[in-house]
Amino acid sequence: MPEQPFITLLNHPGQLWERAIAQTQFAIASGALHSLPTERGFLHDGGVQFLVRILGNLIRKDEATQKQINAELATGKDFNPFLPYEADLFVVDVSSTHVCLLNKFNVADHHLLIITRAFEEQESLLTFNDFEALWACLAEFDGLGFYNAGKVAGASQRHKHLQLVPFPLVPESRLPIAPLLTSASTNLPNNVSGLPFVHAFINLDPSWAQDPSQAAEQTLTCYNALLRSLGLQVGDGRTPTLQSGAYNLLMTREWMLVVPRSQESTHNISVNSLGFAGALLVRSEAELKLLTEIRPMNLLRQVAFPLD
Repeated sequence: MPEQPFITLLNHPGQLWERAIAQTQFAIASGALHSLPTERGFLHDGGVQFLVRILGNLIRKDEATQKQINAELATGKDFNPFLPYEADLFVVDVSSTHVCLLNKFNVADHHLLIITRAFEEQESLLTFNDFEALWACLAEFDGLGFYNAGKVAGASQRHKHLQLVPFPLVPESRLPIAPLLTSASTNLPNNVSGLPFVHAFINLDPSWAQDPSQAAEQTLTCYNALLRSLGLQVGDGRTPTLQSGAYNLLMTREWMLVVPRSQESTHNISVNSLGFAGALLVRSEAELKLLTEIRPMNLLRQVAFPLD
């Protein structure tokens, strides 16, 4: 008998959204999924209507963090929540190299994690396999894909994982930063007018979603072009290679943006890739007041590299 092919999203598309909805309901019922309560507001700055979420009860997340610390102290080994992953959070096998899970502590509904099956460092450069898995999901789940490349870029786990949140980020806006990107119509690495920090932007072709494997090849070329333009190391796209510097990568079906990072936080406010999409997170009203005084664009300049 010939061996049956491994059923994945790549060879059996059309199941991601349905599976994400069903698994979300199941994970809530089982207690595996913990949506973090937030209040939201908006701060207008630099032509962007920034979404600012204020976290509410963090007890469960803080307890999970302490449990992870205790486990690491007891075993002397880093705790990895993805090996093995929590079965109740499983959504779909994306490919032979990646699996899709629900984000256990989510702020946005249906926030997905695209995780390597085998351990790779979160400070590794992205590869063909990573982009193939991301495109397989973007092909049927229109949203923002992103990668926090290392702890300085806001990553909380060492095991390599990309993330995907559906559009719109809020009913009022598909993506808060979108108004600035409309003027950045280029197929070459370029800067976006209005962003006061070092970055590189390039347009992608939405039709690539019809063939995730071909899209991965083309996207890998674009990704390397952005890294080169920023003076960051480029890998071969096939083998895990440690990066030369921390950065955030944001990607939709239409474009890709890379922002090198200088620090993980400033004024005790942490920033990950979503901050550069125009969505920030604060832990208290006091932090919101501070952010209002600092201004969101200035906050991003401080955790990235300011433009001269």
